[in-house]
Amino acid sequence: MNTLLDLSDRLYLDVADFAHSTPHWFQWIAEVWTELGLLLFGVLFLAGWWRTREGSSRAMALALLAPIATGFGYVASEALKSLIDEERPCRAVAEAPVSLVACPPHGDWSFPSNHSAIAGAAAIALALSWRGIVWLTVPMALLMAFSRVFVGVHYPHDVTVGLLVGALVAFVVMRAAERPVRALVETARSSRSSAVVWCAGRGPSAHAPAHSERRSRARHGAY
Repeated sequence: MNTLLDLSDRLYLDVADFAHSTPHWFQWIAEVWTELGLLLFGVLFLAGWWRTREGSSRAMALALLAPIATGFGYVASEALKSLIDEERPCRAVAEAPVSLVACPPHGDWSFPSNHSAIAGAAAIALALSWRGIVWLTVPMALLMAFSRVFVGVHYPHDVTVGLLVGALVAFVVMRAAERPVRALVETARSSRSSAVVWCAGRGPSAHAPAHSERRSRARHGAY
């Protein structure tokens, strides 16, 4: 265990030295991404919900579950953080260069990385709810995790465990809650409240009559 921690220390120093050798504009991009990158996941959650309003109840259920599963990933990471009082590397590693962003105060522990847990959970949750987007969300999550080491506020093992915890928790929540949430979506879509129906979407059945009418016209035209 100590060997792995020593390796993590050395990797942290290597990344920190590399970070200080990069141009200022690149450092600025990393500083922005490490905080605002999570907002992009939020935009993808909204886009996923919007695109499934005319989709199946299962698709809508998964889209609604994605941010919820991500929240559970964060809670799991925060629970671990409260149990393991690991000091931030920007304060604990000897001879480490100054972190690019302000070192969090004492008591804001390092292990695991909440940013990485959120990113890992969001990446998996979105991948399960939106086919093909995994090629975007996984690189985003990996870049988010790396950025936390790059700016100097986390060890490599912090972000690795954060990614894994977030991804695992999100996967379990998405699979376990899919059926009950799908039932709620079906109930909402049959509601008399226009606001509820608008939020849940009308589903593909709303377009079935128009589609059937177009097919009927096409057939009559053929004859």
